[in-house]
Amino acid sequence: MAARKRERKSEEQAGAAKAPPPARSLAERLFEPVDCASLVWFRVCFGLVMAWQSAKYLWSGWAESAYVKPAFHFTYYGFGWVKPWPGEGMYWHFYAMIALSLLVAAGALYRVGSALLFLAVTHWFLIEATQYNNHYYLECLLALLLAFMPAHRGFSVDAWLRPSLRERTVPAWTVWLLRFQIGVVYFYGGLAKFDPDWLTGIPVRGLLGKAAALPLLGEWSRAPWFGCFLAYGGLLLDLLIVPLLLWRRTRLAAFLLALGFHLSNSALFTIGVFPWFMIGATLIYFDPEWPRAALRRVLRRKAPDGEPPAHAVPRLGRLRRVGLGLLTLYLLIQVFLPFRRLLYPHRVTWSEEGFRFAWHMMLRHKLTQAEFVVLSPRNEPLPVKLERTLTKRQFGVMRSKPDLILQFAHHLAGEARRQGFEDVKVKALISCSLNGRKPQLLVDHTVDLAAEPTGLQPKHWIRPLEEPLPPDEPWVWIEHPEYKRAPDFEALEAGE
Repeated sequence: MAARKRERKSEEQAGAAKAPPPARSLAERLFEPVDCASLVWFRVCFGLVMAWQSAKYLWSGWAESAYVKPAFHFTYYGFGWVKPWPGEGMYWHFYAMIALSLLVAAGALYRVGSALLFLAVTHWFLIEATQYNNHYYLECLLALLLAFMPAHRGFSVDAWLRPSLRERTVPAWTVWLLRFQIGVVYFYGGLAKFDPDWLTGIPVRGLLGKAAALPLLGEWSRAPWFGCFLAYGGLLLDLLIVPLLLWRRTRLAAFLLALGFHLSNSALFTIGVFPWFMIGATLIYFDPEWPRAALRRVLRRKAPDGEPPAHAVPRLGRLRRVGLGLLTLYLLIQVFLPFRRLLYPHRVTWSEEGFRFAWHMMLRHKLTQAEFVVLSPRNEPLPVKLERTLTKRQFGVMRSKPDLILQFAHHLAGEARRQGFEDVKVKALISCSLNGRKPQLLVDHTVDLAAEPTGLQPKHWIRPLEEPLPPDEPWVWIEHPEYKRAPDFEALEAGE
């Protein structure tokens, strides 16, 4: 009898072991333990790239030309209070970013270092709006995310000094959140390419300046078919690369495709460290334990026998529920923020309204000429010396972006008031060519921009895009005598 009971009990235990696990909610799955190796790789990759970029800003002189020399800085709406450090402070800021980036890469003082790196990167990003770049914005977001992730549980100085920190696993949400953020860049970059101009291949041909010096590509760069090939190829890659990376059968091929894409971008376009970082970041789509497997192959070591010890999924207490709420809010912002461009009446590549923070990359090529006039209450023109206020880059970027044009007009009005002139008017004559079109006025030159409010609302003084895209070779008008001479206010007032 006792033997039969023992047999029945063993059968019940065996059956329980074979029974499928109970269904788990999505929230519980997000806290399932996964190998920390890929998160550690991402931390090291991000830290080293940020250190490289910060050092490049110093040795190339960009830190001085963009953040030290300018007498005036363009700011983002609502962040005018963010100012550069006085004196040599910006040089030390970049030295601090190098040090903090290396701390993050090494996993040393990680919690403090990652939080300070986020603050330093965001401060640097917000100082100068003419330096906006999508991958700088991405760096701010990733620095924020890493500051909340336990990316120092392995291969870190902290784990070496404090063995209690060592863990083989991290919550699954850390890996999936990074996958989501990188996927946002790809997906919205592809979605933005459903632009009528982009689909003609003309914008990408206008951006192929470096290709003219390369063998073979120099001849292809002017051919319409080559522009279309790059335009449609880039669109399809951006939209399909993430699904292909998530599917195990196509993952390696998709990564090799992304590798070739980013290497070609680095060769053809001047976009800094972004392609190199994206190569490393795209590896986050591989299985979380891939760095361990790769290291074992290099060292020719066998995988340890048996399965790693299982970790129970932690209960969703109040703190974790709050964290899930904040995570959901972050995801919603990243999903819906790029669509704010739909709230504006003009084409986004023309008006630039809603262009930033929407992952619109390399969609337009503009040629512009600009003139500003400050008028006294007696309608007498006051001298405007742009070279004393703006750097060459600031002026070149500002004159194609209406929100920065408005910001600069307010600055000119403020300078005139400080010189004793009240009730001045500021008008701008901006001639702009978009993607090879003939130039036309970007803003209404009769509007007093000093009286226009700043803000995120649509700007009524932006002229609608009227020039059609040329059916033949773009920019042929540039050699015509009629367009070599920049328009001026006097000619417009005379009706010419």
